Amino acid sequence: MDAIIQDATAAALQPARFAPYITGMSLIVELLHQDAQPPRRATEGSAGYDLCAYLRGRAIKCSDGQRVWATAADDSASGGSFLLEGGVTALIPLGFKARLPAGIEAQIRPRSGTTFKKGLQIPNAPGTIDSDFPDEWMVLVRNPSSRPIPIDHGERIAQMVLARHEVLEIERGAVAVTTSRVGGFGSTGR
Repeated sequence: MDAIIQDATAAALQPARFAPYITGMSLIVELLHQDAQPPRRATEGSAGYDLCAYLRGRAIKCSDGQRVWATAADDSASGGSFLLEGGVTALIPLGFKARLPAGIEAQIRPRSGTTFKKGLQIPNAPGTIDSDFPDEWMVLVRNPSSRPIPIDHGERIAQMVLARHEVLEIERGAVAVTTSRVGGFGSTGR
């Protein structure tokens, strides 16, 4: 019992790497494997939480836009890896489930280092994970090149930024001009 209290005390004294800025709100994370990694901020000033691939013993769902298939990750002694072929999109598992507070969404975005060094893209960036999503989190990644891109078990594959959102009632009605602005395509065109 003392060991549990000591562990909890030690965790409470750690730097605020996982602490939310808003009092009373928490991201609840359930690790699905002992070696899975929770979302983690690299520095105190980081807006994004790094997300790590969990490939060990997994079948990775892939698509080329015409068909869908699953490919087993390579469970080598080095810990596991997956070779993403050119022109293919894959769902990379993260090894955890999470519950977000109501009114908060998780936006999944590319890590600039991963995009720059490997060329790996997140085609729906930012992807949204809703507060009521109950299953394992995954990241959609795409290889836009013609050469294969390796993804390693435990690799930081993407980042998550938490954002508030509003839910509004939808009403039917006339939409009148309320400013001197006319035309354009989502902007003033200037």
